[in-house]
Amino acid sequence: MTDHPPVSPIATGLTGKCPRCGQGALFEGFLGLRKNCESCGLDFSKADSGDGPAVFVIFIAGFLAVAVAFIARFAWFAPIWAAFLISSIFAIVIILALLRPLKAIMIALQYASKAAEGRLEE
Repeated sequence: MTDHPPVSPIATGLTGKCPRCGQGALFEGFLGLRKNCESCGLDFSKADSGDGPAVFVIFIAGFLAVAVAFIARFAWFAPIWAAFLISSIFAIVIILALLRPLKAIMIALQYASKAAEGRLEE
């Protein structure tokens, strides 16, 4: 196995690249992970971001969607149905825009910090 220079977890996460070499694609499809990196061969089967990215996206999108609804209703004087519609569309766009990069960043940070499953030692 060749030695790979360290790459930024944030940069590789935002671009959706392999956390070890920064070259190969991490995703196959929208959120599905590849089996391994086509560039360096890193096995992605142990990479598991869990629910972390979804929780962060929910917090961010929820906060922003409520702010947009508030602005639409009380600053633009939109009817309540219009404020709800604008806020809903905004939330969907933000969710789709953030979920993939945050999942990739979480996986890259786990790789960079050598995160592993917890074990009890006796």
